[in-house]
Amino acid sequence: MKIGKTDLGERPVLLAPMEDVTDASFRILCREQGAAMVYTEFISSDGLIRDARKAIAKMVTSDAEAPVGIQIYGNIPEAMVDAAMMADRAAEIAGGHGADVIDINFGCPVSKIAGRGAGSGMMKDPDKMVAITKAVVEAVGKPVTVKTRLGWDEGSKIIVELAERLQDTGIQALTIHGRTRCQMYKGEADWTLIGKVRENPRMHIPIIGNGDVNSARKALEAFERYGVDGIMVGRASFGRPWIFAQIRHLLDTGKEMEPPSVRERVALAKRHFKLSLDLKGPVTGVYEMRRHLSCYFKGLPDFKPTRMRLVTETDPEAILATLDYVADRWGDFPFTDETSAYGL
Repeated sequence: MKIGKTDLGERPVLLAPMEDVTDASFRILCREQGAAMVYTEFISSDGLIRDARKAIAKMVTSDAEAPVGIQIYGNIPEAMVDAAMMADRAAEIAGGHGADVIDINFGCPVSKIAGRGAGSGMMKDPDKMVAITKAVVEAVGKPVTVKTRLGWDEGSKIIVELAERLQDTGIQALTIHGRTRCQMYKGEADWTLIGKVRENPRMHIPIIGNGDVNSARKALEAFERYGVDGIMVGRASFGRPWIFAQIRHLLDTGKEMEPPSVRERVALAKRHFKLSLDLKGPVTGVYEMRRHLSCYFKGLPDFKPTRMRLVTETDPEAILATLDYVADRWGDFPFTDETSAYGL
């Protein structure tokens, strides 16, 4: 599968953009674990054009995580075009590797974004969605992709027709989350319409499916049953970056990989933690790792006091020592059914 000149290989598995999750340290780790491509946290077009420090910082990427997409959102055409042009020049503006792909977020369902007509709120105005996409494609040199949903609600699942219109703007890939905006993340993702988009003989760009891929088996089923070109994994990667290695192993060998042991999880958590410290410094690096460290060991018995130490300690050496304690205390715990352990 290719997006522009970027070759992602056969049946690639991508890391979905997630606010407060897909920071640089997590993106690098997921690439190391087998993610074919990663995306930044979504970035406000308004924030970019106002030179907001946080928005600019989100555009910083590195060679270690490439290929990488910078994702933007908004509902004002002029602001989206200006923000896309800044993302196109991210290496010059923010430093680092820059963007291999510019992705437009028409899928975020949270009220503070969709409620003001951005993200999946754009599903209520497909004409405007298409117009913004076309304007962005024409304004930048990098490949443009779109991530969206099936529709606004059960009565307006417009994705099959909309996919054609978006393709006509010149986008080079389309990611579809198998829920409507009104579903948020509730219920099961419906891949039927994703499959119909892929089966449409008029569609020639890669179609990437997203939603409820929480195991290697589900990824394999999505490829085989719905014929998608790629899979995007979101929430199931949180605290489980190894899910990419598990999916890749099954796709490549036909055999399932055993869940990582506690000691292996500790090694990955340490790697992630050290990346965070290197990239953000000891204060921010510790603070922003808390959300990740609280999830690495979900399912361990009697773990709450240790989890509290991991998410309240401020000294990096003490956190590393606590991780060593986890390996010693629970090193022989048999993780078997990860889906059950993670409540997915």
